[in-house]
Amino acid sequence: MKKTIYVGLLTSMIAFQAHAANYNIKKIEVDGLQRVEKATVLSYLTLQNNTTVSQEELERAFQSLYNTGLFSDINFDTTTANVLKINVKENPIIGKRAFDGNDKISDKILEGEVQLGARSVYDKAKVQQDVQRILDVYRKAGRYSVTVEPKIIERDENRVDLIYEIDEGAAAKIEKINFLGNKHYSNSDLQDEIMSKENRWYRFFSSSEIYDAEKMEYDKELLRRFYTSRGYADFTVHSAVAELSEDQKSFILTFTLDEGPRYEIGKIDIISNINGVETKDLFKDLEIDTGDWYDAEAIDKSIIEMTEHLGKKGFAFVDITPEYIRDTENNKIDVNFIIDEGERVFVNRINITGNDRTLDEVIRREFRLNEGDAINVSKLRDSRRNIENLNFFSKVDVQTDMVGPNKADVDVNVEEKSTGSFNIGVGYSTTNGALLRAGIAENNFRGRGQELSLSMGISQRNKDYTLSFTEPYFLNRRLSAGVDLFMEDQDYEDEASYDTRTIGGRLRFGWKYKDRFFHYARYELSSSEIKNVKENASEYVKAEAGKATTSSVGETFVYDHRDSMINTKEGYYLSFGHDIAGLGGDTKYNRLDAKAYKFYTIADYYTFKFFATGGYIAGYGNKKIRMSDRYYLGGSNMRGFEFAGIGARDKRTDDALGGNWMMYSGAELTFPIGLDELGVKGRTFWDVGMLGKPDHYNKEKVYYSSKIRQSIGFGFDWMSPMGKINIDFGFPIAKTRYDEKEVFRLNFGTSL
Repeated sequence: MKKTIYVGLLTSMIAFQAHAANYNIKKIEVDGLQRVEKATVLSYLTLQNNTTVSQEELERAFQSLYNTGLFSDINFDTTTANVLKINVKENPIIGKRAFDGNDKISDKILEGEVQLGARSVYDKAKVQQDVQRILDVYRKAGRYSVTVEPKIIERDENRVDLIYEIDEGAAAKIEKINFLGNKHYSNSDLQDEIMSKENRWYRFFSSSEIYDAEKMEYDKELLRRFYTSRGYADFTVHSAVAELSEDQKSFILTFTLDEGPRYEIGKIDIISNINGVETKDLFKDLEIDTGDWYDAEAIDKSIIEMTEHLGKKGFAFVDITPEYIRDTENNKIDVNFIIDEGERVFVNRINITGNDRTLDEVIRREFRLNEGDAINVSKLRDSRRNIENLNFFSKVDVQTDMVGPNKADVDVNVEEKSTGSFNIGVGYSTTNGALLRAGIAENNFRGRGQELSLSMGISQRNKDYTLSFTEPYFLNRRLSAGVDLFMEDQDYEDEASYDTRTIGGRLRFGWKYKDRFFHYARYELSSSEIKNVKENASEYVKAEAGKATTSSVGETFVYDHRDSMINTKEGYYLSFGHDIAGLGGDTKYNRLDAKAYKFYTIADYYTFKFFATGGYIAGYGNKKIRMSDRYYLGGSNMRGFEFAGIGARDKRTDDALGGNWMMYSGAELTFPIGLDELGVKGRTFWDVGMLGKPDHYNKEKVYYSSKIRQSIGFGFDWMSPMGKINIDFGFPIAKTRYDEKEVFRLNFGTSL
């Protein structure tokens, strides 16, 4: 009895007929071939002439032939005695492969994802796989309503053109971000720390509001770093869930947290299991101290410092592990640093992938390790953090891969993001009136990590233009170098009956001695002009009308121990600067400036800021200090008083004359007022200040008092779409009769 077997494979129906379970094959014939050689078909069959095969062997043979993807139809016919006839229909060759409708994602990116290309064999299964890859690319970009339809256009000679018709749809943006379990920090505080942001009208230049699963995973790590650097050693993210709306146009993200208790550092000890290691010398390398809040980042840095210290002593292979002993009743953690012999593994190669635009050297120079160095986990961790801090990449992954005895490759994979920005803002300041600010910047210019920016500001009383360029690794060293070109027009008609124009340039250099200790040096050459002097202006103002050239060199030392430069809650900031003018030019002076800030937060919401700033300038070589170089007090640096409202004034004209030294200090408390969602916080303040007398002080013609001025008040900070806005209400409580008061003040900008 004749037996027919049908096997369904995808869209093809393949059949062969047989008379018995075993088949004696003396000859194999293949019909329908156009491009494929008969030898190629026979190689996949694994069948030979003059052999007896079973039905199962025939099935396996033709499954193997179909899996090649070379044919759309295959038929095995055994009805002719001792002959296996194979009839095939070849899949067409792709002549042209194209994408249509893709505006948001370039052809180049899609070409890197799909398998089938020009001159490939058309295969429906592979086409569907490529469709899925394209969908995945779009979903990573936040476009979940995308559709992809593959279309073929038949050509002669069994060729086809393959077109992927793409409807990108709208990007799925983040409608809401929820945090559950956060008791010590508000939703607004936590949203400031993560990359994902809620959809807002003013974020049209940002991709942070577009949902990305990988970005959400990174957000979990950012939350962990935030909490564990502020005392919450047991912090965990229980879950991070993204819910897609029914219309597939938006997401709601929910992070479920367990903050745990806040711990202080208790006892600290260093225990060595290596002969010859003196632990007493290592305590000075610690970044933590008894009584500090637990800080995972500071502990990591302590391990790095100790590892480098021991490396210089000849102990290249050490493994330092922190051991934590929790006192849950008193919320304290004892920390023991255990030093053991480390595994002897060396860096074979550092492989970098994913940086299509950024040069390899920009990433390599952030590594604490070089090829041939002993692998150190702490240095690897620090290297990854350095690369992340460049802010050039949305993702940084660093892995090690053993490639031989005692050798490992370090594999670095990055995903680049946009590093250019354009900003424009309008507003109003009580000092400068209506204002417009705009700027364009590129922080990874030419993929070399260089910074290039152009900014301008125009207001009723001020115009400024600045062009800046910075090379972060000048001469291939950890030395930044930059140049600034600037021009500024300032209207002092109300305060001092004159205007100024300053045009110049600045060369600057910066060293980073340690993670928090910086040293900056600069040279500035500028020309300033006091102009538009009123006829009834002070004789002191008239005497300085005209142009003057300043050539100065200076340096500033900075120690920045704040937990955040934007939303500071803990830590301190110290700076000291010195400038000397007189290397040519018309002005000769020595200037000293100092700043000190201390931040302290209680109950996680109430932040105290204590500050003291001061400056002193003195001429030499019989040169007076020009009015444009003097200090002025009032406005942003002494609330409750007008700009230049404190200090010496001409008795006849009431023009402000400035001073040769200045002191400004005080205290401030920032607190929540229930508007965290809008980025608004309240504050109260107490300001104290003094302004020294100017050159050639004549008490018969000039009002001056060395009396200390004081003011108190309250205000609001608003992180608006156009930047930080400060609103202050200040009330002088110690003043002189000729000081100029200012109760209300509105200002744009960010300051310490």
